Amino acid sequence: MKNNEKKLKIISLFSGCGGMDLGFKGGFDVLRKSVNVNLHPDWIENTVNKYWVRLPKTNFETILANDILPAAKASWVPYFDRENKNGSLFLTESIVDLVKRHNAGENNIFPAADIVIGGFPCQDFSVAGKRNGFASRKAHHGGFLKGGEPSEESRGKLYMWMRAVIDIVRPKIFIAENVKGLISLADVKKIIERDFRSIGENGYLVVDAKVLRAQDFGVPQTRERVIFIGFKKEALTKIALERLSNLKENSSYDPYPCPTHGDITKNSLLSPYLKVQEAFAGLKEPEESRDLAQKYYSKAKWYGKHCQGQSEIDLMGLGPTIRAEHHGNIEFRRLSKEHGGRYHDELASGLKERRLSVRECARIQTFPDNFEFIRSAHERGEEFAMSPSDGYRVIGNAVPPLLAFHVAWRLRELWPKLFKRGET
Repeated sequence: MKNNEKKLKIISLFSGCGGMDLGFKGGFDVLRKSVNVNLHPDWIENTVNKYWVRLPKTNFETILANDILPAAKASWVPYFDRENKNGSLFLTESIVDLVKRHNAGENNIFPAADIVIGGFPCQDFSVAGKRNGFASRKAHHGGFLKGGEPSEESRGKLYMWMRAVIDIVRPKIFIAENVKGLISLADVKKIIERDFRSIGENGYLVVDAKVLRAQDFGVPQTRERVIFIGFKKEALTKIALERLSNLKENSSYDPYPCPTHGDITKNSLLSPYLKVQEAFAGLKEPEESRDLAQKYYSKAKWYGKHCQGQSEIDLMGLGPTIRAEHHGNIEFRRLSKEHGGRYHDELASGLKERRLSVRECARIQTFPDNFEFIRSAHERGEEFAMSPSDGYRVIGNAVPPLLAFHVAWRLRELWPKLFKRGET
């Protein structure tokens, strides 16, 4: 971050443990091979060791976060609110209830902000789920709707409540993200884009949503997310409004980041995809580690090769999509020979069959090792205790911080060109 840069304030919705927030904040450690110095020579703020480098801080700052999951708050607060440490920046009420409170006359719930970000719930759009979409019968608070019928307060319509917050705050930019499966579910993508564009009676320019593949941005994982970006029209310069309204390929106003990793035989400027083995650099086996997140791994037995999560990861390839799963669906770091394990040298040396540890899942998601995912109650109190199950869940729900950093950095680069003087 440059000394003369103005701090830009963020309201974070459906925050989870803070994958998006961490990416926008910057200043965290990533694997050296995750940074393409050909394209981003200024991204290495410090060299930590032979494996790790530190990304630069940005000028973005989260001033309010919200999620109904207690484990999300328990993981978010110790990292992002180190000064207060009391959770005052994190609200655990449902977004529906918060908007209703605002509409009832409470005017101090949503502070002024430059950006609103949020990954509205994805289970109803994921190809791995039941794909109920807008017809979800799950309620905004995590239970089921009364009567069991879909409504505006269902989990599948929570993006509309994010829309309501954007309408209240009127940020210069908003960013919404979800699973790739959303774009293949009827006309969901078009409907969401239309609803976002109508905020403030057509007050926002929403560029076409785009699917970003995490592996193209230095993340050692096959994970795809669809990103929606909207801009407050009245804050944009005339030329920015024109260019964003008619975005062309390779436009200097394209708000989406360009890939940094890929097939180097087709593009020599790219760095090769990160391998899982590289992501695990320096990690000790659980029995030898002092890191609680590395010491713990699911003890669920192998259920057979035809069940989800019963496969062994490919150390020389990309990692699987880390899911917010129960213990029995966490992939195996290593299978025994009788279950088809391929790492014979490891097995011969006495290393046993086991599933991925909590820390290994976090590494695949690009969370730094100083981000805690397991914590006992006596450390910070019952409110901030985290079980291994909590750790797996919030990691799987998160946006990879490095992917979010790419989005944040691109918007940071564009910001001076986008907005009128006095709006920056």
